[in-house]
Amino acid sequence: MIYRVAADGVLVLHLGFILFVVLGGLFTLRWRWAPLLHLPAVAWGVFIELSGGICPLTPLENLLRAKAGQAGYAAGFIEHYLLALIYPPGLTPQIQVVLAGVVIVANVLIYAFVLRRRH
Repeated sequence: MIYRVAADGVLVLHLGFILFVVLGGLFTLRWRWAPLLHLPAVAWGVFIELSGGICPLTPLENLLRAKAGQAGYAAGFIEHYLLALIYPPGLTPQIQVVLAGVVIVANVLIYAFVLRRRH
């Protein structure tokens, strides 16, 4: 039971990280130091998408699920949980480039909004 709860916790952490990567620039409206945490997270998210890599949280969740007697998944978090709903055929390099572009554009827009609001 503890492994299943831990795997679910990693899943929630992973989703939270993805949301932070995409929308975390909004924290800058409240905390001026937020970009010190957010921009490296964005860089990591874009790197993972463009390199075709797998976030280390994915194998960790799979390991915990296996220890709990559950099936893990072979692909990355986004492909397994999110893209299956949006892009059923699976994650391709082209889709990963699009996702990286979405992250970059969303953050450019957020930071432009934050900077404009401050001035």
